[in-house]
Formats: sequence, C-alpha cells, structure tokens
Amino acid sequence: MGFFDRLANVWRGFLSLWVSGIENRNPEAVYESAIDERVRKHRELKKAVSGIVYLRNKLSNELEQMERELKDVMTQLPIALEDGEDDVALVLIQKKDELTSKIESHSGDLKKVSDQAEEAKSGLLAFQSEIEKLKREKEQMLAAKANAEARIRIQETLDGLSTDADVKALDGVREHISKLQAEADIGAEIQGDSLDAKLSKIKEKAANSSARAQLAEMKRQMEARRSAAAEGVKKSI
Repeated sequence: MGFFDRLANVWRGFLSLWVSGIENRNPEAVYESAIDERVRKHRELKKAVSGIVYLRNKLSNELEQMERELKDVMTQLPIALEDGEDDVALVLIQKKDELTSKIESHSGDLKKVSDQAEEAKSGLLAFQSEIEKLKREKEQMLAAKANAEARIRIQETLDGLSTDADVKALDGVREHISKLQAEADIGAEIQGDSLDAKLSKIKEKAANSSARAQLAEMKRQMEARRSAAAEGVKKSI
C-alpha cells in the first residue's frame, strides 16, 4: 500500500469518527433522517404498488368485457345456424375461438398480477409498521437520553461539593457504570416489550401444552394396552 493510499485510509477513518461524533451529539437529527428516508421509500413503494393494482384492475375489466362478448356470440351462434346463415355462423365460430383463447390468456395474467398485488400490499403494510416502530423508538430513546443527562447534571453538581480528588474519581466511575447499566436496562426493556418477545413466549407455552397433551395421550394408550393384556390373561385362565 502506497503513501497516498495510507493517507486516504487515515482521512476516511478521521472523517468517520467526526461524523460519528456529530451523530452522537444529535441523536434526534439521526432518527429524523432515518424516518424521513423510510417515508420517502414508502412513497416510492406505494407508487409502485398502485401501478400493479392499476394493471390488475385493467386486466379484470378487459376479461369481463371479453366474457360478455363471448356470451353474446354463444347466444347469436344457434340463431345463425337455425336461419341457415353459414357465413355468419363461421364468423361467429372464429370469434368464439379467438375470445376463448384471449380469455384463457387474460385469466392467467390476471392471476399472476393479482398475486403480485396482494404481496406488494402486504409489503407496503409491513414497511408502514416499521416506520411507526422507528417513531416510537425515537421517542423512547430521546426520553432515556434526557433522563440520563439530567442524572449526570445532578451528579456533577454533587461532585462539585466534594474537595477530595479520589472521591470525585470514584463518583465519575460510578456514574459511568450506572450509565452503562441504564443503557443495558433500556435495551432489555425494549426487547421484553417487543411483539417478537411476546410471540416467543406464546409459542413456548403452546409447545409445552402440546408436549404435555402428547405425554398424557401416550400414558393413556399405555394404560389401555396394559388393561387389554391383563384382560386377555384372565380370559385364558
């Protein structure tokens, strides 16, 4: 690696630290930027989904129109045959075959586009849920930050009353450890209140209940076999 490459790496590292420092000092701006970016992507996704829905509706309308035309042709064809209008009957038969082929093709296309539309709408709803979740996280974390800063200011005020350097140093260490514990507590609380955590608990209870039911059924079957065996012995005697 040459000198300029190393210099570029140092500069990128310095820039990264500088940006990280700005972000740490302005967490609200970072959250707002992340939320705005997701809202922008949500609008783009919504526009794309609307295009799929439009295509689905268009295919559906066209299919209904062709089915109506086929119904008319099938009504007119017997009349042409009865009247001896063979030329007209031939035209109607050709039209029937064309409409039947188009209806089959359109039905397949409509099924594919309808499935895509449903999948896209589900993705859109999930993306909206993620935005709302991030907004709630922003409020929680900013409240935690304000609380921690208030505690730090109180601690600094109390530290100012002490003249012993070792006491101040210990207070600083205690404050740092308390902040780390608070950060860990916040993460645990958020994790415990999440939908994933609640769902995991429900799944665990359901699994235990199912296992107990299977155990009870196995014991019942075993007892039935024992009873049947005992009954067979009695009869043989």
